[in-house]
Amino acid sequence: MRHKIVLFIILFLVGLVGWQVYARLAASGKSENRQRHSVPVAVEVSSVQKKTLRDLGLFTGSLEAMSKFVVAPKVAGRLERLYVKIGDPVKKGALIAVLESDEYRQQVDQAKAELEVAKANFAETRSSLEVASREFKRAEALRQKKIASESELDAAGAQLSAQEAKHRVAAAQVAQEEAALRAAQIRLSYTKIHASWEDGDDARVVGERFVDEGTMLAPNTPIVSILGIKTLTGVIHVIERDYPKVHIGQGASVATDAYPGKGFSGRVVRIAPLIKEVSRSARVEIEIPNSEQLLKPGMFIRVQIEFSRIEEATVVPLTAVVKRNGEQGVFHVNMEEMKARFVPVKFGLMDNTFVQVLEPPMTGEVVTLGHHFLEEDAPVILPGESQTQERPEKESRQAGSTGRKP
Repeated sequence: MRHKIVLFIILFLVGLVGWQVYARLAASGKSENRQRHSVPVAVEVSSVQKKTLRDLGLFTGSLEAMSKFVVAPKVAGRLERLYVKIGDPVKKGALIAVLESDEYRQQVDQAKAELEVAKANFAETRSSLEVASREFKRAEALRQKKIASESELDAAGAQLSAQEAKHRVAAAQVAQEEAALRAAQIRLSYTKIHASWEDGDDARVVGERFVDEGTMLAPNTPIVSILGIKTLTGVIHVIERDYPKVHIGQGASVATDAYPGKGFSGRVVRIAPLIKEVSRSARVEIEIPNSEQLLKPGMFIRVQIEFSRIEEATVVPLTAVVKRNGEQGVFHVNMEEMKARFVPVKFGLMDNTFVQVLEPPMTGEVVTLGHHFLEEDAPVILPGESQTQERPEKESRQAGSTGRKP
């Protein structure tokens, strides 16, 4: 029984000591919270401003020639002469290369000879036709006078019909040989290879050279490529989010690493009607004037397109935006009371520095640095005012300790 009483007394004393320790800790925590709330937080602020905001799209891409085609022979042969080199200007219809033409000249001569034979045969059949025609007329006249028999008239008519058929065949052979001659002459002309195009500039440049003189070429073997670079095409790929914002005719600013600090202008001329499933982007082409021919096909470019513009928008710095209890907003500073209050905000357009405030209407100052230490209606102090406020407080404490008024 005595042991139980002793154990009860010990437990009572331990509980009493623990309750006193807990009470002291709770009291010290409350005092610390009161002290923490009473200490101003040093922050930086910025004014709510009125600015022009632009919704800009930034893209990367590459340059392509506005027009590009490959010059190739239509007939086979050895490349005898090449008149252009890489980078040479080329006018419309200029002679680019010449193939060995002996074989094709021989074909032309042969076609001419065969045409002469056909013409001689045509002349012979025409003469025979005239003779047969006279014989038929004579037989017809004798038959009317009852001198020639019916069979003689029929024989003369058959002879005339045969000569007419031979004459038509000879005429067809002449036409056939004339066509063969023209074909041979056309093949001969193909040994001289010209650069020709329909639309665009009258002068272009040689982009690439694929073969050298002396090479045996088959039909359609590339010789050189011809580029039109007075106007270039900038190709970018726009993701699905920005696709509805891009329209034909929009202006674009173009920059390239080859000319730092120098800008080029262009405009959107073509938009692909589909978004590729693999990349989830659509091809957009920008026409870029290149009268100085500084830009070259294949260059890497950075393109900036202005989707929209808002004049006199109410903006705050992006650094002022914070999130509290799942809501985005800013800490608005009451400069008279020097307290910060969290204001939920509906934001709009933003750029790299500022964001538009749609709701509520706002003026004054907002916290841009130090807001992660702030709570609702927290006192704040600006960095330039911290010393000026601490000095009166220190003097007040000293005056109170000596019994003197400050």
